Amino acid sequence: MTVVGRDRRERHIEIPGRGELVLAWAVRTDTGRKRTANEDSAVVGFPVFAVADGMGGHAAGDRASAIVVERLGRERGAAFLDLRRLERAIVEAAHEIDELGDATPSGMGTTLTGAALVVDDGEPVFAVFNIGDSRVYRFEGNELVQLTVDHSVVQELVDAGSISRAEAERHPEANVITRAIGFHDDPDPDVWAVPARPGLRLLMCSDGLTKEVGDDRIRLHLAAGMPPGETAAALVDAALAAGGRDNVTVVVVDVLDLRDTSDTRGPR
Repeated sequence: MTVVGRDRRERHIEIPGRGELVLAWAVRTDTGRKRTANEDSAVVGFPVFAVADGMGGHAAGDRASAIVVERLGRERGAAFLDLRRLERAIVEAAHEIDELGDATPSGMGTTLTGAALVVDDGEPVFAVFNIGDSRVYRFEGNELVQLTVDHSVVQELVDAGSISRAEAERHPEANVITRAIGFHDDPDPDVWAVPARPGLRLLMCSDGLTKEVGDDRIRLHLAAGMPPGETAAALVDAALAAGGRDNVTVVVVDVLDLRDTSDTRGPR
């Protein structure tokens, strides 16, 4: 597994003409109790935070997820990211994965989910993106909302009313996804806009968390008020305690403040 970036307890980001955005974030990952290799990867550090869950066997899955987070990691350093740059980075990662996958018997690919900081009409916004069945949740005002929609066979069955969400977790095709980066699929992310307001907490995770820990328990951990590092570690521990059948990776991003640093009072 590959992690690009590191935890930050507080980071200030200048917004041209608007003020200062203050973020904190953390990432935690574990191989789990049943797997021998960790095929998850993650990138953290403005302007992009993401989790990738690799597929195609130990070496192939690990390499596929690493390729996409390493490519996104090259966008770090600037305060904000243009959506066209994000899309180009994903496409370039897909091409590299396809080239390597041609030499792999089972092919290789990865999910990708995350959030990129962008500026929309002068305001800071998280562009939440998703390909596959890893997820992004928003926790705000004590309410947990799943922002992303799984690209999976069972999600299509849920949407059609054929099975319930509870039945989806136990369905024999629960691990079959309908979109990925790799396998010569054209990367086609869904994108949502989420204002970067103080008090917002974003959770990004591989399905090693969500297949073990229900939304109610996830909400309790996010509501506990612990810093991102302790929260991410507690969520990983909860997945392991529930069985840890898969690799589990968690990224937590907090918006601590949005300060207007401009002084328009003029001379007295």
